[in-house]
Amino acid sequence: MTELTTSHSRGAWPRLRVADWTGTRDTLHMWTQIIGKIRLAHAPLVNHWWQVTLYVTPSGLTTSTIPHGTGAFDIEFDFVDHSLRIRTSDGAARRVRLEAKPVAQFYEETMRALHEVGVRTPIQPRPNEVEEAIPFPEDTVHASYDPEAAQLFWRQLLQAQRVLGQFRSRFVGKVSPVHFFWGAMDLACTRFSGRSAPPHPGGAPHCGDWVMLEGYSRELSSCGFWPGGGEEGAFYAYAYPEPDGFRDHPVLPGGAFYSEQNGQFLLPYEVVRTDPEPDRVLTGFLQTTYEAAAVHGDWNRAALEDDPHRWDAQEQSVSTEGRSG
Repeated sequence: MTELTTSHSRGAWPRLRVADWTGTRDTLHMWTQIIGKIRLAHAPLVNHWWQVTLYVTPSGLTTSTIPHGTGAFDIEFDFVDHSLRIRTSDGAARRVRLEAKPVAQFYEETMRALHEVGVRTPIQPRPNEVEEAIPFPEDTVHASYDPEAAQLFWRQLLQAQRVLGQFRSRFVGKVSPVHFFWGAMDLACTRFSGRSAPPHPGGAPHCGDWVMLEGYSRELSSCGFWPGGGEEGAFYAYAYPEPDGFRDHPVLPGGAFYSEQNGQFLLPYEVVRTDPEPDRVLTGFLQTTYEAAAVHGDWNRAALEDDPHRWDAQEQSVSTEGRSG
């Protein structure tokens, strides 16, 4: 097992140095691409490719329910039990162990398990959005799996998902779920102004430009977390199209900065983790970077934002009446 720096790993915001789990991260990236492509093969298109994403669960990452004929199935990475669970609405189930093994073996075992439960799924068998796109059946390069590191990464996602979900609740315009994109291996939440965007130029490696045209077809402000960009990963925020003044807008906290290389604001995960009030620090970053897009992009904020606690008084009143009755 890779030696990890795990002080506070049982706390809410675990420490996980990127350098300590790069092999596992890259292998897991390929595994999530395989599962994401299985969902892509069956789910109908939803704007911006929202139908292909994975979601954080109490034990890992799931596809959620995928339609199949007149039934359905789902697939979940369980980072507590370290297994890939496949279930169908017919009651069939299979497991694939999450352990150190080449991508080629994981691919073969997963496809065999799907066949055994009656879900035949041909997919494009090579990864997207990576520089070195080794076909899954031939990939013996990525073969690492440190269960402790995988679990710590999932715990990072749990915290990111929780705060991103709270931030999402402040927006009543069009907004994505908090979901995991397996192409770039990031957890994201995206707000939209309601206006169309200019055609995206594309350019992602091993990914057709038409994919980006759909993903960025509307003016947006996006934020999320990915296991890169900092010693322990980074939170990010960007706007498309980026309005004049966006990158110079003052944002919180002091550790956040605009990366010219990445074309987005970054906040190292460790800045959040080590602060006495990590939720407050991260929320400040999400809010001020959104304001950078909304203010300089002239969004109709009065129509798009609202207080998530707007009905609390009424709920308390109903609760009080119920007790008095």
